[in-house]
This record gives sequence, structure tokens and C-alpha cells, in this order.
Amino acid sequence: MPTPSPELSPLVDDARVSSALLTDQYELTMLSAALADGSAFRTCTFEVFARRLPDGRRYGVVAGTERVLTALEQFRFGEPELAVVAKFLDENTVNWLRDFRFSGDIDGYREGDFYFPDSPILSVRGTFAECVILETLILSILNHDSAIASAAARMVSAAAGRRMIEMGSRRTHEQAAVAASRAAYLAGFDATSNLEAVRRHGVPGAGTSAHAFTLLHTTEDGTDEAAAFRGQVAALGVSTTLLVDTYDITEGVKTAIDVAGTELGGVRIDSGDLGVLARQVRQQLDDLGATKTRIVVSGDLDEYAIAALRAEPVDSYGVGTSLVTGSGAPTAGMVYKLVEVDGIAVEKRSSNKASRGGAKKALRVVRDTGTIVEEVIYPAGSPAPVAEADGGRELQIPLVRDGKTVDGIPTLEDSRAVLAAGLLSLPWEGLKLSRGESAVHVRFETGDRK
Repeated sequence: MPTPSPELSPLVDDARVSSALLTDQYELTMLSAALADGSAFRTCTFEVFARRLPDGRRYGVVAGTERVLTALEQFRFGEPELAVVAKFLDENTVNWLRDFRFSGDIDGYREGDFYFPDSPILSVRGTFAECVILETLILSILNHDSAIASAAARMVSAAAGRRMIEMGSRRTHEQAAVAASRAAYLAGFDATSNLEAVRRHGVPGAGTSAHAFTLLHTTEDGTDEAAAFRGQVAALGVSTTLLVDTYDITEGVKTAIDVAGTELGGVRIDSGDLGVLARQVRQQLDDLGATKTRIVVSGDLDEYAIAALRAEPVDSYGVGTSLVTGSGAPTAGMVYKLVEVDGIAVEKRSSNKASRGGAKKALRVVRDTGTIVEEVIYPAGSPAPVAEADGGRELQIPLVRDGKTVDGIPTLEDSRAVLAAGLLSLPWEGLKLSRGESAVHVRFETGDRK
């Protein structure tokens, strides 16, 4: 099979690559019809929001905004992209796409901030033509990254300050793995096993060895776990973490200390009853004098398993499958809806899929203690219903003006800080892992549009 050309690569975060075909065909057929009937240049506002939180969740975490802005800058139709769409579009539409540059405005919640049902997470303003074709691109990034970050934040809370390593690359698409690493780091994970996330996003890397390396040292005379450990320590030093449960875990721990000494950095347990084994291993390490050797556990962990291990002598968690797959990170359920046309509020009234018309803004009301009281959504043309002096904090910030990304967009480290502070401001019931209502009540103000 021939190697794909750079122009057709799926690497959205690569500035050399167009993101224009990361969309659905109906976005462009709508564009074609709007250009034909003259409605394409009506001024519109689209909003991204979630009608509800995933079942059992009490808050969501906004993630992927910076990636959306990068993808927007790359949303250009070069000749390779035009060759694809010309198969079903008329010449007028193809020519319009050839010169396309987004020229509108975008406001949105900060990455790392919370969202709740109906929160106007992103507002996109411009002509119908230039806004409608961004729907799939925006939703695919925000839905994926926000789902991962929301799941990861619950795991970080359950870990109660212990080290968290993201290691789900082998359980998802190769590019989704990179985005998942970024979202998990935003949510408070400490490191990732994914090296492309290290390169592309600056996430700290982590990783030592798998069972294959231990099995490699099998000979005709039998297994030789000590040889595997000696090889790893010789290459990586005694600060490394040795995987001790390939065979008998008690013998594995003893061999690890025999080889590396009592200054061994850590041991990892990847199977079995992790709570029981962690206690046994901690006692054995202490008895051997390796009191500073850390215990890392992994193996299909989710927030519930992590919470159950909170009382056990575990120092670090490695999380993979439950973080990056739908079972652990259900879709954020965000939608992209037209809410205003030429200043006229429009709304969808379909059963169970209704939307509220009109462009909106949002603020969050916070007590003097820092605890969130409620979120208030109000018409964009109205004054804020709660003053800053009374605890009101505007949630949307400028992201794009006249098609250009504004200066000072929060960095990934900024976003980590936003979420870390936010988790301290949630009402205590919002951190529960049990099913329940949204942690923060959302209230709509009708207001008076200017």
C-alpha cells in the first residue's frame, strides 16, 4: 500500500495539513443550496452545548478548544481537497471554497472549565456559509476531548493526589490516543506513555517495561526474571519501576530487590486483586528494607476501582482502557445549533431535541468561600443579571475576532490550573461518583435584548 501523501494525512495538529475534509458531506451540500438561493450570507450565530450530561455524571470538563482553533486555521481547501468535493458540488460552490477563510468571531468557555446542561460552551458568529461548514470539525474535537477530560477529572479526584499515568494508546485510534493524552493531562494526569503527545503537546512521558521483556529472558533452562530485571536496571538505573507479576508476585518482588537493592524506584502490579496484592507487596518491601520503593498499579482501572484502592498503599495509577474508550469516557453529547439569524432568535422544537433560540452568554455565581452557587444563562444583548461584586463571573472569553485567533489564548498548563481550581469550587456533592443531579443548577434569564 502506498504511503499517504502529507496533504491527506489525518494529523490535525500538524500545521502543514488541511483540516477541511474532516467534515460531513451534508455541511457542503447545505452550503451549495444556500449559495444558490441567496441565504448563504445571512448573519448567524451557532452555539455548542450539551442538552444533558452523560448518565451518572455531575459535571463536564471543556477540553479541545485550543485544538479547535488550530484546526480552524488549517481549514483551507487546496487542490487535493477541491478534487474530492468537486465530485458532488457545483462549480460556484467549489470556487467559493477555494477562497474560503473564516472571517467571523468565536467566544467560548475556557478549556478546563466546567460545563453543565445547556451551557453555551462555544458561540460561533458569521455568515451562514462560513459557520455551517465548521460544525463537524468543532464537534468531533470538543466531544472527544471533553469526554476524555471529564472522565479523567473524576479519576484524578478519586486518586486523591496520587500520581496518575495515562496509558491508553493501544486501546484507541492512533491519533485519538494523542488527543486523549492531552485531555487527560489537562484534567490532572501527571504523565502519558504516548510519545507523540510528549512531542506535540509537551505532556511529560512515562514508561518502563511490559511482560514481554521479562518473557524474553526465558531460556531452555526455564524462566529468568532476574536477568530481565538486571537488564532493565543496567539500562535505566535503580530509579526504574520493575514489573513484578509476570510469574509469582512474591518471588518477583524478592528478585527485584535482590537485583536493584533497597533503593529501587518502584514495582508495578498489573493483574489480580490489586488491593490485596498492594498490601502484601508493601509489607514485603518494608520487610526487605525497601521502604521508599513505590507501588504502581494498572489493569483496567476506572474511577470506581481507583476510589476503592484509596485506603491501600498505592503510590501511582496507570490508566488506559477505561479512560479512552466509550465505557469510561462516554460522549460529551455536544451539539452545534443555529440559534440566531440576522438578529432573529430561531430554535429547534423537535421532541427531546429542542434548543433555546437567541445568542447567549453565561456567568457563574460564586460564594465568598469560592463555592459555585449556580450558572446563569442570559441573552447576549442583555446586561449581566449578576454583578461581579455579587459573585458573578463571566464564563465566555474571546477566542477569534474577524477570523483571527486572539492573543493570550490559555495554554495547556493554564487549563490544568483552571480545572484544578474548579474542582475545589464544586459543591461537595458534585465530586461524588454515585449517580445524581448536575453539581450546579443552571438558570435561564430571559432579559431584554438591546
